[in-house]
Amino acid sequence: MHPRPSPIAASLYTLRDMNVDVIIMHGPNGCCFRTGRLLESDGVRVLTTAMAENDFILGAGDKLEETLIKAYDMFEPELMGVVGTCASMIIGEDLKEAIANADLDCTVIPVESHGGSGEGDNTVGAIMVLESAVECGVIPREEADRQIEMLEKATEIEKTRGMAQGKYIKPNFGDSKEIVAKDIVQALKDDKKVAFVLNAKKETAYLFADIINFDYVQINPQNKPIIVANLDENIGLERIRGHASNIKSELPMDIDFITGGLDEYPITADNAYDYLKDMDLDLVVVFGVPHAFPIEKMDVNSVAVTDGPRLVEPLRELGYDNVVAELDAHSKTLGTDKIVDSDFGLMIRSAIDWME
Repeated sequence: MHPRPSPIAASLYTLRDMNVDVIIMHGPNGCCFRTGRLLESDGVRVLTTAMAENDFILGAGDKLEETLIKAYDMFEPELMGVVGTCASMIIGEDLKEAIANADLDCTVIPVESHGGSGEGDNTVGAIMVLESAVECGVIPREEADRQIEMLEKATEIEKTRGMAQGKYIKPNFGDSKEIVAKDIVQALKDDKKVAFVLNAKKETAYLFADIINFDYVQINPQNKPIIVANLDENIGLERIRGHASNIKSELPMDIDFITGGLDEYPITADNAYDYLKDMDLDLVVVFGVPHAFPIEKMDVNSVAVTDGPRLVEPLRELGYDNVVAELDAHSKTLGTDKIVDSDFGLMIRSAIDWME
């Protein structure tokens, strides 16, 4: 009942993860413009065929061919993507025919997505990219199947525990970051057993990892927190593995348990729970995609940190005692290969300074 991410946007992000050089959106120049502009910060050239009213009637295959040729001449890409939109797919534009007619000396992945693809879940657009990438020989079938399984599980989590539960959820910006940060620092100072669980999605981990970007020795050198994270640099596409490696090399604290990769967030939360469930914890802090973590199974004080204001109330309903909301995680982490400041991470470091 409220706006959610689009299959078109998910197609764009998934092509980005495959390190395409250029993406062409076959549709009006305003379609998904914010995502297109943001992806330029990640080094992807995003173009549009700029379909107009006459094209909705007469078709715009020639415009797509022309744009493909211009894009190749301008950027000399090795890998391109063409993404359909509501306008082009509803009138039945043939992306593959236009790609064949352009006859470029590079690989072009066609993605016949639109805003209502399938049931309208954003993950449908990502799955379309994976299937097409297999056909084009860009990724192996086994890797596509693994990622599709993760995306289907992610959709299930959103529909049962997240913002896609079929009801209107009013945006909420959560609890006071200052108060919650002070409570966490005080717990560490008082020798409480605290666990931090990074369960982040792809590049947003650069922001959420900032929450554990502090030196516990400044608080209590005898009380290192337990650090659990989905930072396996051996799982996923090259770009995603690189994110995990970059973050691990920068974190000031050793990770006690790796739960999986950055594209496995729908299942790594359960792995984190299995690791922590028998520990006598006083506080657990889950950040990134905290609604995937079965907090209702744990009898412990808890904090969730999310990037979705519409997830604050669902997280409270799941059982989290405090919920903190970060904003603009995607836009803050595009184009970076280092941990970026988060509001909550800055507040934790400020609370440490205040304590001193």
